[in-house]
Amino acid sequence: MAPIFTSYPGVGETNQKKFWYSQAVRVGVRIECAGQGGWNPETGEFYKEINAQIDQAFDNCELNLRHAGGQGWSQVVRVNSYHVPINNEALDAMVRNFKKWMPNHQPIWTCVGVPRLGEDDMRVEIEVVAVDEDGKPIATQK
Repeated sequence: MAPIFTSYPGVGETNQKKFWYSQAVRVGVRIECAGQGGWNPETGEFYKEINAQIDQAFDNCELNLRHAGGQGWSQVVRVNSYHVPINNEALDAMVRNFKKWMPNHQPIWTCVGVPRLGEDDMRVEIEVVAVDEDGKPIATQK
């Protein structure tokens, strides 16, 4: 099955043109999302506070998954998160969001502290993999 690449309007399309990458790829029932930061999805502005960035990154993952034809966090099976810095505040915010967005399952998770992310104001980046047995990517919806 051929991969279908998608990028949501706003930051997704801007980053696709500026940095030459897509926000998500769907191959069959599997959706993989590029790392989502704590940016406003329309303007690209980063929230300053770490909890706000993590909350927004989770919102952006939801937006990205749905734009790729998925049903959101309920289908996520894997999470990779990257943090500057990694500390208890960041971990607590991640767990709070896991419980909010995935109350009925616990995905696998890799959590890594890194010295820097893709943009100066980024404090978190979250990648997800989802399995969507029923959906169709937005590029093929009619």
